[in-house]
Amino acid sequence: MKTYEIISSNPEDTLEVARRLGKILKPADVLLLEGDLGAGKTTFTKGLASGLGIKRNVNSPTFTIIKEYHGRIPLYHMDVYRLGDSFEDLGFDEYFYGDGVTVVEWAQFIEDQLPQSHLSLYIYHENQNQRRIVFQPTGTRYEALCEELFDENPGN
Repeated sequence: MKTYEIISSNPEDTLEVARRLGKILKPADVLLLEGDLGAGKTTFTKGLASGLGIKRNVNSPTFTIIKEYHGRIPLYHMDVYRLGDSFEDLGFDEYFYGDGVTVVEWAQFIEDQLPQSHLSLYIYHENQNQRRIVFQPTGTRYEALCEELFDENPGN
């Protein structure tokens, strides 16, 4: 499985790569977002929202589990950490196969509910300022999406 990586030197770099990705996302795209605490997962999601034409402020759905934002395509931002190992039927399929883009943080807690095809994103601290963002596509849709994104940014 091919992976793609970008080094972000500051939050603006993270916002920009996510904004570019947001511009090429389509309904029913599913992104799994993992990363170190404070690495920039929310910053990345803000950039996605911007690329989707969402004007509202985006913040972590830690206490609400799912937040919905509306733009060119709806964004469904999930933080399923609080579900732990317990299964709750929150209608995930309606989000995953619906009319919006779904971003899931802590996806391992609902692994059996996830679509087989998705884009996994990992954000790691490289040092105090730099972040390494790893894109791991699963399925032809997401392989093509990464190719398109990285063709726009030669050298990364």
